[in-house]
Amino acid sequence: MATKLANPLISKANRHVTINPPKMCQPIGAMYATLGIDKAVPLVQGSQGCCTYVRYQFNRHFKEPVNIAVTSFHEDAAVFGGRRNLIEGIRNLVLRYSPTVIGVITTCSSETIGDDIEAFIKEAYKKLSEELSSEAANSVYIVPIHTPSYAGTHVKGYDTATISYVKYFAKKKEENGKAYIIPGMINPGDIEEIKHILDLMKIDYSVLFDISKTLNSPLMPPKPLYPEGGTPYSELEDSANGKVAVALCPHAGGSAAKYLESEFGVKSMLGPFPVGVANTDRFIENLSQVYEVEIPYELKVERGLLLDAMADTCQYTMMKKAAVFGDPDIVIGVTRFLCELGMDVKVVETATPSPTFTDEIKAIFDEYNIEGEILVDSDLYEFEYLAKEAGVDVVLGNSKGVEVTKSIKCPLVRIGFPVYDRVGYFRYGITGYKGSIWLLDLIVNTILDYSYPHDKLHQ
Repeated sequence: MATKLANPLISKANRHVTINPPKMCQPIGAMYATLGIDKAVPLVQGSQGCCTYVRYQFNRHFKEPVNIAVTSFHEDAAVFGGRRNLIEGIRNLVLRYSPTVIGVITTCSSETIGDDIEAFIKEAYKKLSEELSSEAANSVYIVPIHTPSYAGTHVKGYDTATISYVKYFAKKKEENGKAYIIPGMINPGDIEEIKHILDLMKIDYSVLFDISKTLNSPLMPPKPLYPEGGTPYSELEDSANGKVAVALCPHAGGSAAKYLESEFGVKSMLGPFPVGVANTDRFIENLSQVYEVEIPYELKVERGLLLDAMADTCQYTMMKKAAVFGDPDIVIGVTRFLCELGMDVKVVETATPSPTFTDEIKAIFDEYNIEGEILVDSDLYEFEYLAKEAGVDVVLGNSKGVEVTKSIKCPLVRIGFPVYDRVGYFRYGITGYKGSIWLLDLIVNTILDYSYPHDKLHQ
């Protein structure tokens, strides 16, 4: 049974501030999901800062321009409400960009003043019909997504957006037998790796909220109004007729998968995030059972290559002390993989409130007889304190961990979102066997870069 390290600092009752929180607001998660829909534009019902901050985060991580609109709240909207801003904003978007889908994403200001978003959208449809035509009005789908910034995190925002879209679009028709993958806030490289696995298994599938092309698009003239790729809204409609809905990250997309099951009888599969050996095995075995297909030889080879890579590098990873922070599902998956590598995980942390995170991490710790700290709804101040006390050798997390690792004096392996002090990380997935090999190489090379063994006996 896992036990905890001495921790005199961190009684929540004695703390009244959050220091260096590794989380973002709900709207950014909703925008992340919206950008994975073909010809969709997130329309932020709030101030310009709510949009500028998010575009900055996406630009820094993906190195791509993104179309995000904002209704540009000023003092008058804060006092009198955002009705006029939203109706005019929708009109301008339709006239200038002809989107197929508009996701109206609320913020703390619009939720606090009590904007009736659904009523405003009805008025906007009426205005479009009167000014343009009923056909023009009916050509755009406007979906309300309630994401107050003062509640939850970006993970919750993504989850809320996925269920909002599925509830809006999904319609029961003839069963199509497809697997609908809800990826969560992962990288384009991760989604490409999942597609690679499903292609090898010859499973008919569709990725919902697919950012693999929209946030990793080629530079080719002429520049299109919208990047190619993204999930067509017709696939969202047809998700009610699938065989299975797979939420790779249950905290970000699990609600939509459960809704499809309860409302339409589509079997839901909630995780695990497929990184490492055991979790990737479960992902593939679950699909193999549902579709009654043999696991292809190519995947067995990839699994063998991962095991070979683990054996080749065990002298660098065995008993190394590690700490992990980030989004809950990614942290859970990576923690299991670190244990598979023989590493001693001392601290895990997520800033997202979760009813299951602690139990899932405890189960992993107990399985590998590890004693470590588990932090939920916490910040990097606590994380840094405990990681330093434990004397960790390496930290895994996003770029917000740079200053933490400088203080602890250990290297940082960058995973998750956002990674803004390195380039290209979004291109490479950590999912599947192949992605896990890349993550393993990243961990070992980062450790070696920081401190190469002087005796060179490990060569």
